[in-house]
Amino acid sequence: MKFIVGTKSSMTQVFDDNGVCHPATVLRVDPMVVTQLRKQSPDGYEAVQVATGAQKEHRVGKAQKVQQQGAYSITKEFRPRKNYQESVVDFSVGQKIDAGVFTPGDKVVVSSISKGKGFQGGVKRHGFKGGRATHGQKHSEREPGSIGATGPGRVFKGTRMAGRMGSDRKTVKNLRVLQVDLDSNLLLISGAVPGRRGSVVTVRNI
Repeated sequence: MKFIVGTKSSMTQVFDDNGVCHPATVLRVDPMVVTQLRKQSPDGYEAVQVATGAQKEHRVGKAQKVQQQGAYSITKEFRPRKNYQESVVDFSVGQKIDAGVFTPGDKVVVSSISKGKGFQGGVKRHGFKGGRATHGQKHSEREPGSIGATGPGRVFKGTRMAGRMGSDRKTVKNLRVLQVDLDSNLLLISGAVPGRRGSVVTVRNI
């Protein structure tokens, strides 16, 4: 059971030993501390709770500081997966976890909150074609067109229309760890990772 919590920093490119260029996302991963182990009794489930991201003490409540054994801004829980034979017994409260748990070549699953794009129309949100620009059309180049049958007299639930776009939790599978820099607390992941710069990103093994 390997995992880490980081923040999206930037994108770059990495050349491997064969001279092949790979797009990469740079994650800043500060060391984490295990703050609590959730057990089947009394919590009803198993998980490892970790905290990371140094925070000013006056911004954190007293109870939270005691429970976390320090002042941190990010708290996450990772549940063991039964089909992977994972368990929480390998962890202990107060244990430090850094990017060294991963090695180059590891396959990982990455999750984050995607970029928020606000209220968008159907062309941008769903890739609609839009209306014709000729033969009597006027101001309808990006209209959605028909939205349903006449008979029911209502719009069906789930119809693709304009609305809020982005700011959703997205997960990307089968990415690969390209480099691990323990001196600078950096983790380079192949390909693109959801979210803007500064987004909190969770990485765990497949």
